[in-house]
Amino acid sequence: MIDIQITDKPLDMQACINMVMHPQCGGIDVFIGTVRELTKGKQVLRLEFEAYEAMALKEMRKIAETAFEKWPVQRMAIHHRTGVLEVGEVPVVIAVSAAHRAAAFDACRYTIDTLKQTVPIWKKEIFENGEVWVAAHP
Repeated sequence: MIDIQITDKPLDMQACINMVMHPQCGGIDVFIGTVRELTKGKQVLRLEFEAYEAMALKEMRKIAETAFEKWPVQRMAIHHRTGVLEVGEVPVVIAVSAAHRAAAFDACRYTIDTLKQTVPIWKKEIFENGEVWVAAHP
């Protein structure tokens, strides 16, 4: 089971966890990305996320399907937020469940790393003295 969402509403972390819980799964790994207050020593006021939604959803599903092929995972939720987010808010949640923790960990790491490299979601950082569009990958 795969649940992919892009929304301008606050993300529900517990709903993602609940979605991937299953009696056959002994391991759940969750990545929660938050808006941090400093980037390279500069105070972040807020972030703005934009997405090419149709393509982003398609690419997110492709990432999930690839993770299912590479690891014995059972369920996955990938939720991403768009719009204006303040420091401390959550732009992305990824939850993965598998019978064993190693598969859940590996699939979750693969999912966030690949999402940041390939999904057409863009981030603008707003500072007190300017703003900058940021490359999505680390």
